[in-house]
Amino acid sequence: MKTILVPTDFSDKADFALETASNIAKKADARIILLHVIEGASHTTFSVTGEMSFASDEEQFFTMKLIEKAKADLEARKSEHPDVEINIELKVGNAYHGIKGIITSDDVNMIVMGTAGAQGFDEMLLGSTTEKVVRYAKSSVLTVHRKQEKFEYKDIVFASGLNENEESLIQVLKRFQEIYGANLHLVRINTPNNFERDTDTLAAMKSFAESNGLKNYTMNVFNDTSEEEGIIYFSEHINADLIALSTHGRTGLAHLLSGSIAEDVVSHANRPVLTHIIEE
Repeated sequence: MKTILVPTDFSDKADFALETASNIAKKADARIILLHVIEGASHTTFSVTGEMSFASDEEQFFTMKLIEKAKADLEARKSEHPDVEINIELKVGNAYHGIKGIITSDDVNMIVMGTAGAQGFDEMLLGSTTEKVVRYAKSSVLTVHRKQEKFEYKDIVFASGLNENEESLIQVLKRFQEIYGANLHLVRINTPNNFERDTDTLAAMKSFAESNGLKNYTMNVFNDTSEEEGIIYFSEHINADLIALSTHGRTGLAHLLSGSIAEDVVSHANRPVLTHIIEE
């Protein structure tokens, strides 16, 4: 966990994400890339009929003013975290491609993004851009939607599918355990349509934990009417500091895990959520 990317639109939610990333960076001895992408006018544009035209002087002047203001805003955010290495990146163009480029070129280990909470992914910071980032990013994505009163990830709910391909997420969770002294709480949600005997679940959990070298963990079975509500209510029940779960990147946010479980958890959980794409 050496490089953490924080995309920002200078909103309160983005500032919450930067505060969270700053705390993690200090603990993990990591650096932060603070990125803002201006979706401004380019020097050339194309009409719907395919004709090329050049941006007017007024458009170019407006874009330059946006750049000047963004630079000042980025420097201001950087100055608020003097004890963390923060590298500023400012790009003009498509937000998603700007973020994707940074992820690829700078070997980003984690992305920390602000969300709009219960309004759902469509209202997340950077909107549909965030959907693309979570869908295709090969690094972990930590979403936060409110200011953290404390930065102590002592209890982490791991809603694992007990999948052998969850190794990348497990490595991130082990790092959280190392720097925060956290306990992992493995949980399976039993629902009426997806029921499994406790003895079978706990045996599978124990085998999964041992094969992945997990330490300081508990094994839990929680009953609820849906998996997403069960994850949220179990997290509230133990007053967890963080929820972690894997996603299937190829199908997008509308089909994370079983249906829209991860989307609903991120949208409605009253705590940070860490997601990671399962490689298949």
